[in-house]
Amino acid sequence: MPEKQTLERARRDKRQGKAASTQAGEFVKEEMDHIREGKHGARSAKQAIAIGLSKARRSGVELQPPSGGSRSVRKRAARDYARGHGAPARRKSTAKRVRASTQALKRESKSAASHQALAKQTRSAAKRRSATSRSAAARKAVRTKGPAERSAAARKAARTRQSHAAA
Repeated sequence: MPEKQTLERARRDKRQGKAASTQAGEFVKEEMDHIREGKHGARSAKQAIAIGLSKARRSGVELQPPSGGSRSVRKRAARDYARGHGAPARRKSTAKRVRASTQALKRESKSAASHQALAKQTRSAAKRRSATSRSAAARKAVRTKGPAERSAAARKAARTRQSHAAA
């Protein structure tokens, strides 16, 4: 069950007219915090993100199931989406099953939420997109930022370029 603050932040994002993926990001952030706090682990950054997206769908975020991916992933995402949009609850998982899955996550590594793991996941996800798509996203970001945010982003980009030049 997501925390109260997470639900509130996602609702605030929705009120502000932000995209479903932005609203879902709040749940992903919560999941990363849980892993960093040591509540449980994850096999990879990808799995940690998937857990967060699943929670988002079950909480009613308008995040459609993916069109790609394996059949089981699409099916699970569709079920989570339906659950968050008024479908009747399925039979409750047995305590034994819940305990087993919780224990399995507890045994997993906490490094899935590390900055390095997330950066690696982000880069690999970006590589799968076309240059045109990435460029369009950057242009849209510029339009939605105010002057102060634009200036901060430019400073950060300059710092990044400088660090890459030194390396």
